[in-house]
Amino acid sequence: MTFLVQTLPAWSPNLGKRLVKASKLFMVDTGLACHLLGIDEEGFWQRGEIAGRVFENFVVLELFKSASWSDKPVRLFHFRSQAGQEVDVVIERSGGEVVGVQIKLSASPSQRDFDGLKVLRKHLGNRFVRGILIYTGGEIVPFEKDLHAVPVNVLAGRL
Repeated sequence: MTFLVQTLPAWSPNLGKRLVKASKLFMVDTGLACHLLGIDEEGFWQRGEIAGRVFENFVVLELFKSASWSDKPVRLFHFRSQAGQEVDVVIERSGGEVVGVQIKLSASPSQRDFDGLKVLRKHLGNRFVRGILIYTGGEIVPFEKDLHAVPVNVLAGRL
């Protein structure tokens, strides 16, 4: 009610399952989240897993902002397979096409960072348009035909 959190519903090809799977919650203000966690700029880089979660929170909120002004309507979800493979954000167009987004607080992506995206691609077949790993490096790096690592700066329109 105070607009401090944003929900990201679970994605499933089965619409009924989408309704019963748990949503993820994200703080709308990552600065406030860091303050509540007692993290300052210097401490951010020393906090490992928490820093990764704050980075994920930031990227997810930027994707929500971008989706709000997109020419084509899209909806955002998260995905978790029965085997536990995850994709941080699933962007679905009204026609059913999907882009998967993985988020990693790392300057050097690896093939393993794409595992969840590969599972999503296998589930979707031709509906899978592209898999993107957003990371802290400085270059767009192709890993496979439809899998790319993309710097977080692209979200701000800088490369």
